[in-house]
Amino acid sequence: MGNRLSWTALAGLATLSLGGAPFVSAAPDSLPAESLDFRPWGDDRSAGALCRGVYVMPDYRLPEPPPGQVASESNSANYGEDGETILLGEVVLRRDTAQLETPEVRVPGSRERAFAKGPLALRDLNLLVRGDAAELSLVSDAARIDNAHYVIHDRHLRGDAVQLERLEDGRYRLTSASFTTCDPGDNFWRLVGGDVVLDRERGLGTARHARLEMGGVPVFYWPWVRFPIDDRRQTGFLWPAVGVSSGDLDYAQPFYWNIAPNQDATITPRWITDRGMLLGGEYRYLLPSDAGQIEGAFLGSDDGGSSDNPNDAARRFEGEDRWYVDYRHAGTLNTRSRYQLRYGGASDGRYFDDFGSDFSDQNTSAMPRLAQIDYRGDVWRLDARAQGFQKLDDPLADRDKPFYRLPSLSASARWRQGGFYQQWGSNYSYFWRDVDQNEIPLDRESAVGSRLHLSPAVGWRVDERWGHLEPRLEWLATAYELDYGARRNVEDRDTSLTREVPIVSLNGGLIFERELALGGRGYRQTLEPRANYAYVPARDQSEFPDFDTSERAFSWNQLWSPYRFSGSDRVGDLNRLSLGVDSRLLEDARGRQRLAVGLGQAYYFEDRTIDMVGDPDVIPDRDRDFPGWYRATRDRSPLVARADWQVTDRWRTRWQWLYDDSLEQTERTSVDLQYRSPAGHALNLGYRWELQGFDPSAEPGDDEFRDFNREEYDLSFAWKANRRVDLIGRFLYDNTNDRALEQLAGVQWNDCCYGLQLVWREWIDDNDTAIAIDDFTDRGIFLRFVFKGLGGVGREADSYFEQAIPGYRSTAF
Repeated sequence: MGNRLSWTALAGLATLSLGGAPFVSAAPDSLPAESLDFRPWGDDRSAGALCRGVYVMPDYRLPEPPPGQVASESNSANYGEDGETILLGEVVLRRDTAQLETPEVRVPGSRERAFAKGPLALRDLNLLVRGDAAELSLVSDAARIDNAHYVIHDRHLRGDAVQLERLEDGRYRLTSASFTTCDPGDNFWRLVGGDVVLDRERGLGTARHARLEMGGVPVFYWPWVRFPIDDRRQTGFLWPAVGVSSGDLDYAQPFYWNIAPNQDATITPRWITDRGMLLGGEYRYLLPSDAGQIEGAFLGSDDGGSSDNPNDAARRFEGEDRWYVDYRHAGTLNTRSRYQLRYGGASDGRYFDDFGSDFSDQNTSAMPRLAQIDYRGDVWRLDARAQGFQKLDDPLADRDKPFYRLPSLSASARWRQGGFYQQWGSNYSYFWRDVDQNEIPLDRESAVGSRLHLSPAVGWRVDERWGHLEPRLEWLATAYELDYGARRNVEDRDTSLTREVPIVSLNGGLIFERELALGGRGYRQTLEPRANYAYVPARDQSEFPDFDTSERAFSWNQLWSPYRFSGSDRVGDLNRLSLGVDSRLLEDARGRQRLAVGLGQAYYFEDRTIDMVGDPDVIPDRDRDFPGWYRATRDRSPLVARADWQVTDRWRTRWQWLYDDSLEQTERTSVDLQYRSPAGHALNLGYRWELQGFDPSAEPGDDEFRDFNREEYDLSFAWKANRRVDLIGRFLYDNTNDRALEQLAGVQWNDCCYGLQLVWREWIDDNDTAIAIDDFTDRGIFLRFVFKGLGGVGREADSYFEQAIPGYRSTAF
């Protein structure tokens, strides 16, 4: 919903029930802490306590009377000839959960009103109101307290008012009132207003001539403001968001519209000094079995940014309209069927690089589009969808645009008889993309069409304490009907293609255990050798299209998988035996793992002739494409080693190493050291190395492609200096290109009644060209200020920081 002004109602004076928060023009001075039920912390202070103490309501002085009756206690009582009653001394009146304490109460003979002289104290559950005098109606809920001082115990909230009055219609009027969540004696901030009216029934209040004061100095003024007084949503302005990046001001002023109990909207005009006015909006709805939202933004005639370089990426769309829209809807038809709708689109591939998103953690690489319905039975699973996405790259050539599935129909099932099982998998998809086919060179990339893919399988799985064994046979059958459009020489290409490939695999492993004592502690050590054999014959796929397929990079999991490609357009040939061994140290009866190490390698009995080209008779030329040739002809995979060591309850390290023992070079390695403290400290040290061309799925021209060996160092931390101060930082360094990819430093101050988050960040902005020299540096300062119980100013960045700094959890403001 965003940050809103948060007020609490003052409720029920006649029924002696209050609960609230107001403003003021010239509120009376606050009372000392000891008069407000404030108890400083002693030995019972909690570790995360930010305030100096806590408000504690004392016990009632009188037992609760029967419903509707008033119990009283006083030192003396006088009765006049006209029926007037005067209670004197330590007068205590209690009705239900409310209690009045005062030195004198006068009740005229009419018995319609009661007058109390102060200093008085009015108490209710989690509530205290002190005042100089009070007038209460005995026939209605009307009441008035002069020079009032109030406390809401459980919200750590206090305030003052020249006069606090409950009207006969149930509303409350406060004259010259104040409100703050700061400790007694601390007025770092408070909200004051002249005339405040609170309506509990509608859950809202209004105030005239309201202002925000910091240290007694006014910093913001509202001639008139409406605000919520309970947890119900209320229409009104939210706190603005302010940011400064590269010297430019970014100011957004959200407006929240509570349309109905199940519908709301947020409208956000946003002024960016070097861009112009960006209007954003979000609409949400909730139905009994469905929910959805639509969000978007529009900027007319982009000013192009502040760069003086006309070739800068930020100026590519100068003078053009910039926009995005994202619609989501999901629901259930019954207990077994669900459906989803999604449509996303942006004016260009750089929209989110330039403007971000005000309403969600929008994926900045693609805008999904989906219409899906599925069924999940005990045996069968069915799925029908139309699916695609807009690829957010700029520039983006037609041949690189993604394919849509219009439609995609899937059916899968699994049956089991003891260890024996059968599986069925099937999918029919029609692939299309929004390009002019005749403008794309005639090759496999220029076709659209349908694909039917069947994948039945049978197997037998044995799982015992001593190990496991699983022989498996899978049959992949694929058929295409392709359309190359109105082109020349189309008759030379086969538009009806089929492929049938068996996949045979045998997977097995043993488990040995022994008790082991290390460092005076007992462990259970396992030794788990395992083997996997896979055979997949080569089939000619040189005429096959590439709709959704890429070659997988090698990894530990690939040792045990017969699939060399993702997607269904390629089935990689394979005649391979993988051998490996794991060993674990288990610390206690619950099997908590302290150390796990693994070592494995695959041995190939034949060359792999199928790559993305798909021709079984052609292997990449050694001189022109040594990495491709080597991947196809090497007789064994890199040696894969890994370790996961929980050094102590706070320190943990992970390591992975892929080493080519033939060429004597490391293909990929990574090591991470993590520290986690119960106090909230987090430290991360990381190192990454990857050989150029290691990932065959990233082809030259792709944004993910790098034409250099990747070597990066990553340091990040979040440190709680004390209960109020959090320090965060990150330094990500590209050692190959001698540049800092990201530098971040920030501080968060979290006090009893306010919070401050200040972060400086400098980063490399990818220019979508896969060439390092085209990237450019951006920087910004992010400031967020929160008045607890009221709202905050500034853009929230917590989700980004938690992603960039593993283990960091922002302290709730």
